[in-house]
Amino acid sequence: MKTILFIEDEAALQKTFKEALQNDYKIVSALDGEIGSKLAKTKHPDLILLDLILPRMNGFEVLEKLKKDKETKDIPIVVLTNLEKVEDVDKAIELGATTYLVKANYSLEEMIEKIKRALENPND
Repeated sequence: MKTILFIEDEAALQKTFKEALQNDYKIVSALDGEIGSKLAKTKHPDLILLDLILPRMNGFEVLEKLKKDKETKDIPIVVLTNLEKVEDVDKAIELGATTYLVKANYSLEEMIEKIKRALENPND
């Protein structure tokens, strides 16, 4: 079973995604960027869902740290955030994000579908 690491500080959103994905994937959760970046190294997830606005280490810092580390650089990272400025999107993609999803622009079902697609075709 593939593992998804979800780095998100909103517990309600964590719970919603876990319930939607737990039948098909193992879900590992982190409520801040510091714990999330440590879990990425120890759990070796197949995919990381990453919010950008996080306590202790923001998502851009997590993204940069994970993409510079040889152990975690190849893990696909889907940014899942409410930041929709073009500069934020460009910065996340430049740092190595696979996909950038603005939470407000997608239904839960659409986000789940995009996550599943990213897991099945990580190089698309």
